[in-house]
Amino acid sequence: MTPPDPRLLGPLIAQLRLARGWSQQRLATELCAASGAATVTRHEISRWERQARVPGDRWLRRLALVLDAPAGLLVEAAGRSRHHGPVGAGGSRSRSALLALAQRWVADPHAPLLVAPAAHRSAPAGAPGRSAPAGAPGRSDPGGPAGPGELAELRRLDDLTGGADLAPAAAYRLRRAARALAGAGPAERRRLLPVLAETAQLAGWLHADAGDPTAGLDAYRLGLRAAAAAGDPALAGHVLGSASHLLAGAGDPEGALLLARTAYAGARRSAGPGLRALLLHRAALAAALGGRARAARQALDAARRTAGAVEPGAEPAWLYWLDDTELAAMTGRALVALGRPRPALPLLRAARRGGRPRRAAVYGGWLARGLLQLGEVEQACAVAGAALLDAVRAGSARAATPLVELERRLAAHRTEPAVRRYAALLADARGFLPRGPVTAPSRPPAPGRRGGTAGVAGATRRPGGGTRPTPTG
Repeated sequence: MTPPDPRLLGPLIAQLRLARGWSQQRLATELCAASGAATVTRHEISRWERQARVPGDRWLRRLALVLDAPAGLLVEAAGRSRHHGPVGAGGSRSRSALLALAQRWVADPHAPLLVAPAAHRSAPAGAPGRSAPAGAPGRSDPGGPAGPGELAELRRLDDLTGGADLAPAAAYRLRRAARALAGAGPAERRRLLPVLAETAQLAGWLHADAGDPTAGLDAYRLGLRAAAAAGDPALAGHVLGSASHLLAGAGDPEGALLLARTAYAGARRSAGPGLRALLLHRAALAAALGGRARAARQALDAARRTAGAVEPGAEPAWLYWLDDTELAAMTGRALVALGRPRPALPLLRAARRGGRPRRAAVYGGWLARGLLQLGEVEQACAVAGAALLDAVRAGSARAATPLVELERRLAAHRTEPAVRRYAALLADARGFLPRGPVTAPSRPPAPGRRGGTAGVAGATRRPGGGTRPTPTG
């Protein structure tokens, strides 16, 4: 089974309770003793842990007392539980729209998902929302859509830095591509549709990496429409696979699994082995995070078989980053999510080498989680600390969020020196991490106090809350 997600109060209570070896009845008894009234039963504890009910502040304080846990940790988790939903309220609407569109696409790949631009009254920012006015950018527009060279440049930059820096540039290029399509004739439209789809996929990836899942989902929806209209099911599958990865990271494994399976079903006949292996890995991770161990193992086995047929250079340009090391690391990540960390460790360690700070941060976070599952708390904290510095260098909320969550997984070991050191490093680094939905602090840090900018040497704050390391050679 997948370990509980301690971002929410119910799983956190269960984790703290089990760390003490208590049953639900024992916790209820301890709470009654602390309150002086027999008002909490085992059934009430069960409701709290299942998230059927969120306890009030009074009981949160008593839970902190009897479980010997920081009250602030429980209060923060309770706040997330009260407002829990897949990627937030706005994101829920974007999620539902994308899931519905994906089902239409897989049911009829030739359905006119991208209709006349004038019909997109509710399209996302950068989508062709209205008919182009006179003088709108078209075929002769010097500021038209990003060409292959510009997209390749953005992809290369994405290897070195994260969405916090690159998402605005991708959004700008997506708007240009949408405007060019709105003013194009039929022949030019056929040429521009794949450009729009690739630009939307990259913009969605970078928005998600910057910690803006709603903008990411909206861009993916536009990318799916454009890829379907271009008659490119492989690219459409890649768009949906990227969206699946976004939902998996946002705590929605069911939605992620549905998108990954939809992507594979719609794209497998036209996709090369590299894309098929990638989509199977997307499904494996989502299934593992959702507690579907058998489905995850089946997807992993199929991905291994498919990866053996991958030929370097034979996949589309937008899969340039997929190599044997990446595929092996994806296997390791899914194994950790399945609670099988031992065979995952060498795969994840190999992925941390190679000079890509975000990849080192992402897989370093999973490596730390696997070490923690094995009881190697000190090693887990050391790896997580190095990954945290890589996340700061990369400017990636996608990389930073699991490392912030790891602190909650370490709650049962908080008295150990290594855990205290990691907590101190995380507190100092928070002001330098991209402000994703989990990494943002509950309140602005006071100047000169922990969580402010003084704790991480060699970094400078940028306007808008993002930060990048100061060049030091």
